[in-house]
Amino acid sequence: MAFATLIAGPTASGKSALAIKIARATGGLVVNADSMQVYDGLRVLSARPSASEEAAVPHRLYGFVPAGEEFSVGRYLEALRPLVQEARAGGATLVIVGGTGLYFRAMTEGLVPTPAIPAEVRAFWREQARAGVDLHAELVWRDPKRAAQLNPADAPRLLRAIELHAATGRTYSDWLTASPGEALLQDGEFRGVFLDPDRAQLHDAINRRFETMIAAGALDEVEALLASGMARARNLGIMKAHGVPHLVDHLEGRLLLAEAIARGQADTRRYARRQAIFARKYLVGPNWRWFSGRDAADQAAAVLPA
Repeated sequence: MAFATLIAGPTASGKSALAIKIARATGGLVVNADSMQVYDGLRVLSARPSASEEAAVPHRLYGFVPAGEEFSVGRYLEALRPLVQEARAGGATLVIVGGTGLYFRAMTEGLVPTPAIPAEVRAFWREQARAGVDLHAELVWRDPKRAAQLNPADAPRLLRAIELHAATGRTYSDWLTASPGEALLQDGEFRGVFLDPDRAQLHDAINRRFETMIAAGALDEVEALLASGMARARNLGIMKAHGVPHLVDHLEGRLLLAEAIARGQADTRRYARRQAIFARKYLVGPNWRWFSGRDAADQAAAVLPA
């Protein structure tokens, strides 16, 4: 029996509001599946649910990772595992919602089981990343097949593949071929939903939401990160949140606020496109149902709580 509803979709597509509706109707927990909303900073700029929304129904895996840490899909699955086990044993159902397609793919298809990376190897490559080393070029040399699959800006996955090769002498691609891993959620235990709104409508929502974030205190959040010294590690952790680099540039006098906002909006629109491309490849099949058009979230809300 399905005890988990998975709600994926591009940023600003209405996922969080839909998740709360379903959780209210089913008595379930809303569980985060967004790689930026796990951090304890940037509630506004990462579009985390508000305090009142979190009070409306139980929320889990939001804001539990210190802002200075680098979080991985493996750590996410370990945090999710006890919630899945409890629901499987008859506990509250789960409404897992977010925009990180890799989290959904990993929980439903499995994650490549690999050995632990020695601390000294991890520390060396994290320092290389902070220093601005071209991680994608490094991975092209070590594992060209894996490098071709990754966005050059995807520091966490680039680092994982580099560190794995540095520690074991085997490429990520070899590990994946030998042992694809076991899914946390099995067929029949979940139903997947992807919201695919009208593009023009989505872009308008992204633009308006970014402006709303600025009005709601996003600049203050980024200024707090600057004060903590986090801005030096722009390609790691919470500093990858859309808009952060441009708002840092504004606060440090390199960009006018209007230009920083425009660049943040453009980055977010490009990210939404990548989310949809990923979903068309991996979040499909009999376990997934897509809702498209201007009223995608409303279509889903009309049928899912039943």
